[in-house]
Amino acid sequence: MAFDGVTISALISEVKDKVVGGRIDKIYQPESDEIILSIRSFGAGYKLLLTANPSNPKFHFTQINKDNPLDPPLFCMVMRKHLQSGKIIDIEQPDFDRIVNIYVESLNEMGDYSVKKLIIEIMGRHSNIILTDSDGTILDCIKHITHDKSSVREVLPGKKYEMPPKQDKINTLMLSRDNFISAVKNNGANKVQALIYQSYTGISPVMATEICIRAGIDDSDFAETLSDNKIDRLYTEFEKLVNDIKDENFSPYIIKDDRGKIIDFFPLKPSFGNIEKYESMSALTEDFYKTRDFAYRINQKTQDLKKLINQNIERCVKKKEIQLQTLKNIENRDELRLYGELIIANIYSIKKGMTLVKLVNFYSENGEEIEVELDGDLTPSENAQKYFKAYNKAKRTYDALQEQIAANNEELTYLEGVLTSVGNCISEQDIKEIRQELRDEGYIKKVKNSKNRGSNKKSRPMHFISSDGYDIYVGKNNVQNDELTLKFAKPRDMWLHTKVIPGSHVIVVNKGETIPDTTLNEAAMLSAYFSKARNSTMVPVDYTERRNVKKPNGAKPGMVIYETNKTAYITPSEEEVNKIKKAD
Repeated sequence: MAFDGVTISALISEVKDKVVGGRIDKIYQPESDEIILSIRSFGAGYKLLLTANPSNPKFHFTQINKDNPLDPPLFCMVMRKHLQSGKIIDIEQPDFDRIVNIYVESLNEMGDYSVKKLIIEIMGRHSNIILTDSDGTILDCIKHITHDKSSVREVLPGKKYEMPPKQDKINTLMLSRDNFISAVKNNGANKVQALIYQSYTGISPVMATEICIRAGIDDSDFAETLSDNKIDRLYTEFEKLVNDIKDENFSPYIIKDDRGKIIDFFPLKPSFGNIEKYESMSALTEDFYKTRDFAYRINQKTQDLKKLINQNIERCVKKKEIQLQTLKNIENRDELRLYGELIIANIYSIKKGMTLVKLVNFYSENGEEIEVELDGDLTPSENAQKYFKAYNKAKRTYDALQEQIAANNEELTYLEGVLTSVGNCISEQDIKEIRQELRDEGYIKKVKNSKNRGSNKKSRPMHFISSDGYDIYVGKNNVQNDELTLKFAKPRDMWLHTKVIPGSHVIVVNKGETIPDTTLNEAAMLSAYFSKARNSTMVPVDYTERRNVKKPNGAKPGMVIYETNKTAYITPSEEEVNKIKKAD
């Protein structure tokens, strides 16, 4: 369900009932595009979330606690200056559009009461949160929109606030038989679903389909083919829906697939899908968007890390290509030595000035002749020394390349492992630890005399409990993998890792008895899922007792060697992973 006018109306009904008359106690800005208002109203406390997140813009009550920056952003400071301790006197939805206006009465700098307007524009990537004075002057906005960004409307402090450009649509709350019939006649080439959502404000395609289902009409029918009876049925159901909105008869529902996974939500009881009523619209909205919001935030905060890691991976790949080409260029190095030895063996039969000579290869059983090129300006001895010199140079290059290739391959494996760890992050602390790891390894420049004002609390490995009751731990980054394997795990615990594929270290705690196959399969599933091969099939997962795992001296974080292992083949499945109980 899109965050359309109906959803917004349902949320306004819920929020307005609880906070109008209440006072804004505290204001936070945990994210660059997000505001949380802490409100005291009639003895109860509420947290109202406003977000201009381009992927999931919305507003609703929230129960999630977030860490706030130690230094509040400028917009947050402006909000505190003008709204803190202010009284919420009204909340409205102009023209049934995707806009929410919150009116707050507070003292101005002169000590007089004035009404400020907090505007939340819920419009995809154009979403914004704007604070205006009583005369409509913008005090500040969470996103500054200059003329360079939009030639249609500037949104900047000091400018007069203007509504977003109006679309040629009818206010849904002003629905009448006349304007509906007119819309049908003027849009005959459109399908019925498109006719509804393109003609009326605040109606999403899904809600338009719902109206069609209620009327018993195929939403893909063309408007011009509708009979008078079908038009009448369609209007009747649309009118019923509008009346429910006006009367605030909202009923939040979730829609699940056959496996019980939430796939959509509805502010009114839908006529399709496996539905389940929810306690409140805010709780439904928060639960539905929680995973999406988290994925978006994590992606935003790890973009620079991914870019840095990928740049270094590309550097290693290019270096590997050069190394392999160099190996190919010196693959004839043994021939250089042979030519030198053959020249020495036949030195008295070779004359200065010769440029090509045929010599018998005495190393070969068949004794065939080999053509050897010579430099006519050099003596036979000098030609031999030239070949020996070229051979020794090629040999030194080959020996050096073996070490360089091994080091480069190790770095490449390490970086791919870090990239996988970034994808496994489930908290900001996980991101901080990976950032610190890259700083320690020299990939991120260390800042001198920088004050670490963040939390020093370490994140913990993921903890699962198998269906047999065994504890399974999964590392989330390389440093954590080392600690989990080398410090936490006991010698008889089972250690698992994808074979030659970057991924997490997995530990199954041994209870002093043989670990059941069911538990091993679940641990292997976790190992495959939290690896680079998450989207692959038949992923090889090695497992062995922890006592068989060792870390070479000087190896990078997360790098270990092991022996006497067995291998299981697993196809990763999010559904199967979700079945494994999470301990915390």
